[in-house]
Amino acid sequence: MELSFWRSQVAQVLLTLPYSFSQMGMLSGIILQIFYGFLGSWTAYLISVLYVEYRSRKEKENVSFKNHVIQWFEVLDGLLGPTWKAVGLAFNCTFLMFGSVIQLIACASNIYYIDDKFDKRTWTYIFGACCATTVFIPSFHNYRMWSFLGLGMTTYTAWYMTVASLVHGQVEGVVHSGPTKAVLYFTGATNILYTFGGHAVTVEIMHAMWKPKKFKCIYLLATLYVFTLTLPSAAATYWAFGDQLLTHSNAFSLLPRTPWRDAAVILMLIHQFITFGFACTPLYFVWEKVIGMHDTKSILLRALSRLPVVIPIWFFAIIFPFFGPINSAVGALLVSFTVYIIPALAHMLTYRSASARQDAAEKPPFFIPSWTAMYVLNAFIVVWVLVVGFGLGGWASMSNFIKQVDTFGLFAKCYQCPPPTPAKHH
Repeated sequence: MELSFWRSQVAQVLLTLPYSFSQMGMLSGIILQIFYGFLGSWTAYLISVLYVEYRSRKEKENVSFKNHVIQWFEVLDGLLGPTWKAVGLAFNCTFLMFGSVIQLIACASNIYYIDDKFDKRTWTYIFGACCATTVFIPSFHNYRMWSFLGLGMTTYTAWYMTVASLVHGQVEGVVHSGPTKAVLYFTGATNILYTFGGHAVTVEIMHAMWKPKKFKCIYLLATLYVFTLTLPSAAATYWAFGDQLLTHSNAFSLLPRTPWRDAAVILMLIHQFITFGFACTPLYFVWEKVIGMHDTKSILLRALSRLPVVIPIWFFAIIFPFFGPINSAVGALLVSFTVYIIPALAHMLTYRSASARQDAAEKPPFFIPSWTAMYVLNAFIVVWVLVVGFGLGGWASMSNFIKQVDTFGLFAKCYQCPPPTPAKHH
């Protein structure tokens, strides 16, 4: 299960990171990836601490979790009460829903570069139908084998991008002018914040792991591995294509068409299908709990009851096909709270009393000297992400998003497609 993090982290964001680098320049791109990478690992650690705390408190009350998947909002409810549960649930579900929307848009955006007989919107209809089949997959335990394959696919794509860009060399008259505008700078920064915000499904996946306490080290290792994929591929692609990336948010659109590129596109498609299932499964669980179907044994009944979750996702992917800008908007408005602010605040509040700190199932890690230091670090994360991620990032990514709507329109038929070339007569 460790592998799911490596995968659900990077997925399609790999393809938009060069676009972010073109918006913010090479140096900022590298520094912010490392900064948000460690910030993301830290908040994933906080989520795992709160999960272990909740579980140990409940097990003292002899509650059994044999047939029940613990979800993040239940952890918030158990530790901090119903208001927190409602806030956590709202943010998490909206984020996972748009996460699934982005996977669908990414599928259509990628396949177009292999087969442009259909426009991107038609491909979205087709992939929506394919992704709807995830309603038949009961739970996370069924994704183990896929996680392993997904890791290989992501690794291949990242190294393909790196090598293909270096082999291609710099385009003629390449310009690296980033950063030029604050709007673009913070849009790029927010996409990076989104990249390392892949742990909204953390609690469900911890529940699917057999030893949840090992989760903490795994997340850090996963992040370090992710750096070996995201840093070289984004830097090499930006080095080769420079400012052209500003109007090509999907890196595949600039790389020359070769069998290697086709292989990368196909692997990413399979991978996005898995990630769609990954992001949707917690939504299915919430929906089943709402309508009272979570304990139903029949797979068919559960699958039918899950369909209302897939339909709005499909609809949104057709309305907003802006691959790239939508990642930043989701990063600023949803990931900032779901993944960074809420876990840090929840940790501060859970352990605010001396007795809670004394009975804590998990004490502060060895590299943090005291509870006070932990408090200071969490307070810094809340303020930083609120101001830079949500405030500046929200302003920038929404301005950029609205600009896409004005340029391409809603329900855009083929976002950022090259104009059709007239057929040559032989």
